[in-house]
Amino acid sequence: MNFLNKIERKFGRYAISNLSLYLILCYGCGYLMNLINPAFLSYLTLDPYRILHGQVWRIVTWILVPPDSLDIFTIIMLYFYYSIGTSLERTWGTFLYNVYMFLGMIFTVLGSFIAMGMSYLFWGDLLAVAGAAQFFQMASYSFSTYYINMSIFLAFAATFPNVQVLLMFILPIRVKWLGVAYVALLLYEFVNTWMVGKISIIASLLNFIVFFFMTRSGLRMRMSPKQVKRRHDFQREVRKAKPMSVAKHKCAICGRTSDEYPDLEFRFCSKCNGNYEYCQEHLFTHTHVK
Repeated sequence: MNFLNKIERKFGRYAISNLSLYLILCYGCGYLMNLINPAFLSYLTLDPYRILHGQVWRIVTWILVPPDSLDIFTIIMLYFYYSIGTSLERTWGTFLYNVYMFLGMIFTVLGSFIAMGMSYLFWGDLLAVAGAAQFFQMASYSFSTYYINMSIFLAFAATFPNVQVLLMFILPIRVKWLGVAYVALLLYEFVNTWMVGKISIIASLLNFIVFFFMTRSGLRMRMSPKQVKRRHDFQREVRKAKPMSVAKHKCAICGRTSDEYPDLEFRFCSKCNGNYEYCQEHLFTHTHVK
């Protein structure tokens, strides 16, 4: 955390506010492309084989590939992820939330290249027969923002474990139990998926592991929703408040200032031990501070 605090003081002004909204907008662009030409999405996926063959835009454009088909349940889920992402940003601060999200994306990109290397190591003969280009095009769909969204929920569950949500809009349940269910689902998918899928899961969730098991920032940043709201309201009022004007000169004896008495002269005493300033009436009559 000390390292992150130093980085934040240096680069915090470059953090992107409301990052969850931009991620949802990227999905919107992906859904629009899918409606216009579904085949076009195949040119945007995270395919390390084609990246190394010149299609470098895929390092970024894979974020545009939406996690699922667009329906009412997907819209509700995206709104849910936007809500919890915004809550995390308010709690952690914009910079730390940016670090968390971008770490997940960077680890996913690195994971895709690791998967390619492992594929050549274990399935080299199969790649030679089936064709590496076709194989990695199919495998590229395993690397998406699906598990990054899961990492957002796990971070929310670890930060607000006792918050209640309505499961299926009916049953109230604490977020920590949903987090346990998410972990069980991830373990099930990890066991039953192929090697590329296993690497995708580990890479996409590595940001959660770094934050909550290495830096222990999750333990430090746990706050209740009421505390988050109070802090947010306080920061908003501070930004609205006008800074109080500070007098340019003030006498250390009588307390008169240059703002109240603009015609009064003020001088520092060279014999006093410290920066003491006096008006013209007390400059030569005060007792020197030693």
